[in-house]
Amino acid sequence: MMKSMACGYLNELNEEQKNAVTHTGSPLLILAGAGSGKTKTLTYRAMYMVETGVVKPESLLLVTFTNKAASEMRERVSKASKMDLPNVGTFHSTAARILRKKACEVGLVRDFVIYDTQDTQDLIKEIMGELNMDVKRFRPGAILSNISSAKQEMITPNEYQALARGVFQEVVANVYTRYQQLLLKYGAVDFDDLLFYVARLFREHPEILRQYQAMFEHIYVDEYQDTNTVQYQLTKLLNGER
Repeated sequence: MMKSMACGYLNELNEEQKNAVTHTGSPLLILAGAGSGKTKTLTYRAMYMVETGVVKPESLLLVTFTNKAASEMRERVSKASKMDLPNVGTFHSTAARILRKKACEVGLVRDFVIYDTQDTQDLIKEIMGELNMDVKRFRPGAILSNISSAKQEMITPNEYQALARGVFQEVVANVYTRYQQLLLKYGAVDFDDLLFYVARLFREHPEILRQYQAMFEHIYVDEYQDTNTVQYQLTKLLNGER
């Protein structure tokens, strides 16, 4: 029964896609141009691995970049096989689920608030006012963008302070330090913090990392070539030596 179900959607694929879907025994990287069916192939691979008994649904993590892409993956799975894959989501939603359970281990409150773009911009302006900085000379949006880039590269406020060169970077360094202090004070995180804190969690608590490595036996990342440093590190940490 499982084999016939798998063959149904395998017939939609070309030979290279079939090889990617059915490959086992080692890590797999799919390289293809835009619009060539990479996401469909990845989704069908997840379905095939579950239906052929290679991995249990709850032990498979399927990660993408946008909520729209995650929804499309779930819809494709539902239409083709009626199965439920519980761990399909974006990098940020996956990290948020982990962080809700392990917030205390990285110094956060469990019911932390996730600030959106407007919240973070308002906080930057508050800090600039507190530090008597000219918002016309130093644009809050530019400062926030630099802080975001630093977090994506896993650079802490102290590390940024040490690396800062020139007036603007020194301004960013001062704002970044205060920004993180106030986020903690307000029981809040921004979107970049979700990934930043989970990477820190895994590095500082290897026993927790091992728990999630055991939980996610197969990890599939859509548009893997677009991962930034922290996304790559999270994927690498979860994958371990496999």
